[in-house]
Amino acid sequence: MSYAALDAVRITKACKTALHVLEAVDEQDRNEVHQRKTLMIQRIEALARAAAESKNGDQAITLTSEEFWLISQNW
Repeated sequence: MSYAALDAVRITKACKTALHVLEAVDEQDRNEVHQRKTLMIQRIEALARAAAESKNGDQAITLTSEEFWLISQNW
């Protein structure tokens, strides 16, 4: 599994966009997979937002390649 340190501000924005896309799905098309994607991206967004608001100047977040792929598939 590969990891990458990414800019937390950019990841926060990407997550918000991905969540917007997921919210646009019709209610009848939302299944368990859709719910799992949404929850995972919400968690990543919360962590990225916290890192972006960090006062120590370290505004990076480490994601696995799978987490990055999940976000990038929905923005």
